[in-house]
Amino acid sequence: MTAPIQASKAWWLYLVRTARGSLYAGITTDIERRFSEHQSGGRLAARALRGKGPLALAYSHPAGTHSEALKKEYRLKRWSKAQKEALICGARTFEEI
Repeated sequence: MTAPIQASKAWWLYLVRTARGSLYAGITTDIERRFSEHQSGGRLAARALRGKGPLALAYSHPAGTHSEALKKEYRLKRWSKAQKEALICGARTFEEI
């Protein structure tokens, strides 16, 4: 007997801007929930964002499966800040990541 096929969740890639202008990249299946966790500054917030508020969601894009999202996040984290800013303003595309 085979295991039932589970519907895969849609994963998103996002960038959060800190009060000082730094950019943090992450992935999630629920952007509103994850951004709220980051803003709370509690134990579920990324350490890199604790105490760095106010925060702003600068960019988000559907990233496919968990595996695809992880690969995009890995590559995006190696981009320069200028490249990330170009992505945010539309001068670069998600497909370039």
